[in-house]
Amino acid sequence: MKTRRRMVPTALVATALMACAAVAAPSASAGPTSGTVPSADAVPTLSLPEPTGPFPVGMKPIHLVDADRADPWRPEERRELMVSVWYPAVPYGEPAAYTSETVSAAIVESANLPVPRDILTTVETYSYDRAPALPGRRPLVVLSPGAGLSRESLTSLAEDLASRGYVVAGVDHTYEARAVELPDGSVAGCLLCERENSAEVGAWVTRGRALDISFILDELTHGRLWRHGPAVDARHIAVVGHSLGGSAAAAAIVDDRRVDAGVNMDGTFQVDFPETGTGRPFLMLGSSSHEPGASDGTDWPDNRARLGVTGLWLQVPTANHGSFTDQLMFLDQLGVPLPGDTVAGVRGVTITNAYVGAFLDRHLRGQDAPLLDGPSGAYPEVEFQDVP
Repeated sequence: MKTRRRMVPTALVATALMACAAVAAPSASAGPTSGTVPSADAVPTLSLPEPTGPFPVGMKPIHLVDADRADPWRPEERRELMVSVWYPAVPYGEPAAYTSETVSAAIVESANLPVPRDILTTVETYSYDRAPALPGRRPLVVLSPGAGLSRESLTSLAEDLASRGYVVAGVDHTYEARAVELPDGSVAGCLLCERENSAEVGAWVTRGRALDISFILDELTHGRLWRHGPAVDARHIAVVGHSLGGSAAAAAIVDDRRVDAGVNMDGTFQVDFPETGTGRPFLMLGSSSHEPGASDGTDWPDNRARLGVTGLWLQVPTANHGSFTDQLMFLDQLGVPLPGDTVAGVRGVTITNAYVGAFLDRHLRGQDAPLLDGPSGAYPEVEFQDVP
């Protein structure tokens, strides 16, 4: 396989609600500008799609501290992580918050959008705050967001998976999101966003995130997570990531034998798979920016070839980099014109939830998933990419 210099390109959705202006993975097309966003006195309501599974969903934020590991960004500190856990639950209590006022304000300010600073706190979720879990051990899915993005950027996917019977842990990688609010009220800013884009930074952060994920598995796979909380089936674990989080998912499945399946949603592989692959199923779900001949696309064909029969590459040519998150859905609801024929708003989330859900159902539960067997009339935007 040929070698190449990998950069962590500037975010093309830099004016999006969840964008990091300095570091992110590539997009299929340029994003909108802040000048197209409606004025603050005409902001519409932001909403999430209803989950498709049969179970009501609970959500609880938890705070984890790795006493054995120094923080890679601030070695004088122990590594602290905020994690949102979504799970099948008794439908009881108040709706869970989408995010906090502090995080919402940091995201809006970084994007320079003329909308209320607390706009993301108005998003109504389909989760019940700290609701009692339904009985039974359930497969665990860890979600890693893109560079500069917070864990709430994957809420639609998390709620949908939880409604289908999974325990889902969305991670804030401290100092790698625009803002991470800790229980004592302190806020960790985005030190990653201040770094120069380079292959070395991308690989270093990817490996650090893989360590975060392994620590989270240590913490979450010892029975019931809290009193009346969900119980995790440690024999069935997946890691799913967007952008830089997708690179971390690839590193995690290589480094941690507990990970049974992985998904990279539109992320550059900052660290290659071994020549022999992983021996475990891995889904590559992305935009056309990774196809053969694309400016930053060579790492996807190479890594797909390394995976062999355990890999699956699905491409959505009309997707933007933010189509696999809540980002474009909210921009669409705000009335921001999307570039070209970009798959719009909730459709991108619908596609993501359907294919990631089918992949996990097949490989964590052994269920039939015909959606993965070939093109579907229900999702004509999705193409099955052959290995060159």
